[in-house]
Amino acid sequence: MSAFFTRITGVRLAKVSGVFAAAALAASPVLALDNIKMMIGANPGGGFDQTGRGIGKAMMEAGAVKTVQYENKGGAGGTIGLAQFVNASKGDPNAMIVTGAVMVGAIVRNKPPITLANATPLARLFYEYNVFVVPANSPIKTMADVVAQLKNDPGSVKWGGGSRGSVDHISVAMIAKAVGVDPGKINYVPFQGG
Repeated sequence: MSAFFTRITGVRLAKVSGVFAAAALAASPVLALDNIKMMIGANPGGGFDQTGRGIGKAMMEAGAVKTVQYENKGGAGGTIGLAQFVNASKGDPNAMIVTGAVMVGAIVRNKPPITLANATPLARLFYEYNVFVVPANSPIKTMADVVAQLKNDPGSVKWGGGSRGSVDHISVAMIAKAVGVDPGKINYVPFQGG
């Protein structure tokens, strides 16, 4: 039947299938999946972990799934978890991974053999924003203070954030570049797990 609609209307199969799937779902009761396997490409406790567990909880509360099985696999900006997910979940329609922009930077920087091209994106849930903070007793009180110190002695400003190549790391390099400082001279310290 799909081939018939494709030939007659010229509409791509994916669009026709999506329309029929939506109509079928509206006409019949939706059954919950028994189990979703959710890989979280980060260590426990961080933002992606909280996001993944929040999604799983919402899916269960909505009756879309009966149980969610979580697995955290942090490291290398989430690319270790991505590789494990892709290799272990081929052909499993009930497997998903939660990750974010940190992985994009890690893929560009580290060039792993498994990338996001090996997975199918489902949804973008939120944008990521960076907030820069210093201890209350720091002599640095404004971003202008940071920029002045960065220009004077780039290595003296210690930046902490997620993995190398993460949004945190990229944003610091962009700040350095914008104020005329070689991004290679920044003192960036990566931390795991948010």
